[in-house]
Amino acid sequence: MIRLDELPVGERFDFWWEAVAQAVVSVDASSPEAGSFWAEMHVVDLGIAQLSRVRCTSFEAQRTRRRIRQSDPGLYQLSLTLQGRSGMQQQGREADLGPADLLLYDTSRPFRAWTMAGGAPGARAPHGHPGGHGHSGGLADGLILQFPREVLPVPSAEVERLLAVRLPGQEGVGALLSGLLLQLVRQRDPLTPQEAVRVSTVILDLLATLLTRDLGTRPTASPNDPRRLLLMRVQEFIERNLGDVDLSPSLIASCHHVSTRHLQRLFEEQGLSVACWIRQRRLERCRRDLADPAQYDLPVHTVAARWGFSSESHFNRVFRTAYGMPPATYRRSLRESADADTAC
Repeated sequence: MIRLDELPVGERFDFWWEAVAQAVVSVDASSPEAGSFWAEMHVVDLGIAQLSRVRCTSFEAQRTRRRIRQSDPGLYQLSLTLQGRSGMQQQGREADLGPADLLLYDTSRPFRAWTMAGGAPGARAPHGHPGGHGHSGGLADGLILQFPREVLPVPSAEVERLLAVRLPGQEGVGALLSGLLLQLVRQRDPLTPQEAVRVSTVILDLLATLLTRDLGTRPTASPNDPRRLLLMRVQEFIERNLGDVDLSPSLIASCHHVSTRHLQRLFEEQGLSVACWIRQRRLERCRRDLADPAQYDLPVHTVAARWGFSSESHFNRVFRTAYGMPPATYRRSLRESADADTAC
C-alpha cells in the first residue's frame, strides 16, 4: 500500500508520480490540485500480471515518446473506473469513461489520460461496489491491470482496433471481469504463486472473450489451455529470477518438469526462443534502472549484474544492438535531456 498521509503536503504530488513510475508506468502529470494532492495505491501481484487499485484527486497525465524511449516495458493496461470520471486519448481515438467502464491501452504508444474526482449524475456503480464513503467519497477510484502484450490470446493487430475504446463493464462478460478484479483487490489473503498464475489466466481469458466479442473473432487460445498455462507459469518464474546468472532454458525446464525441447516449442509459438525472452526482459529491467534518476550514481556494470549480465562487454554489446547506443550513452542522453528540461 502506498499512501501520502505521512508526507508534507508540498512533497506529495512529486512523490506520488515517482511511485507510479515504479509500480505502473512513467508519465508527465499535472493537476489543479497539486498543492493539496492526495492519493493511495494498493498493488496485488498476479504473477505475470499486476493489479492496482488507485484512489486520488483529479489529474491529467501524458505518456510521451520521450517517456517511452526511457522505459518501454511492452505492456497493455486495462482500466476499470469505479468512481469519478476519466478519459483517454490514444491512436487518434478518445474515450470518456464513467463508473463500470473498462478501457484497454498500450504503454508503448503515446497517450493522454485524465481523471476527475466525484461522481456524475446518473453514474452507474459496478456490480458489488458500494460507492465512496468518508474521505474516499471525494476521490476518483479505479483499477489498473497491466500485463505483457504477448500473454493476451488475441492477435495484436486485432487488439489495436479496440485501444482507447470504451468497453462495457456492467453487463455480460465485462461484468464478470470487473467483479473478479474488484474481488481480488478486496481479498486480504495473498495468493500463492501457483494460484496467481491460474487467476491471471482466467482474467486474460475473460478479457480476450470481451475483446473478441466486439471484434467478431475468436481468441487464439482456448480457456484453460494447459500449454498456455505452462507458458505463463514459466514467464512468471523468469520474471522472479532474472537476476540469477544461472537462469537458463535447461534450468527452467527442470524446475517445471518438462523437457528443454518442449519448453523451446512453447516459446517458438510466441515468436521467440527462451533465451531471447530472458534477454529481452533483462534488457528492459536494465534500461528502466538506467533511466531512473535515483540510480544515476550506480555504475552501469552494477545495474547489468543486478539483472543477470555477468559480462559487462556482453551487456554493452546486446544493449547497443537492442537500443541503438551503449548503455552509458543512453543514460547520459537522458540526463542531458532532463537537465535541459529543468533549465527551460
